[in-house]
Amino acid sequence: MSSPLIRLASTVFLSVFAVATASATPPETLATKAGCLACHSKDKKLFGPPFHEVAAKYKGDAKAPPKLAAHVRSGSKGIWGNKAIMIPVTTKQIGDADLATVIDWVLMQ
Repeated sequence: MSSPLIRLASTVFLSVFAVATASATPPETLATKAGCLACHSKDKKLFGPPFHEVAAKYKGDAKAPPKLAAHVRSGSKGIWGNKAIMIPVTTKQIGDADLATVIDWVLMQ
């Protein structure tokens, strides 16, 4: 059993390591490679909502990044008042660190 201090130090190290090893690839390129731009765009509705509408909906919501990550990983339906279905996106399509980068970029639109 490890002490709380060791657990805290490990968590901090892993968090810093994850940020340090995140891709230097531009977020829009990551989104394209993951297939996000097949259904979404920055400024117009395609199959899914445009990123600027996602950013507006979640503006000021500190819990938005994990909510959006859960939607991406699990898929979703009806969040935007329609019957459109977002299929799950796997870690093979985009890793967690790169997904966090894309979500941060979307929320800045």
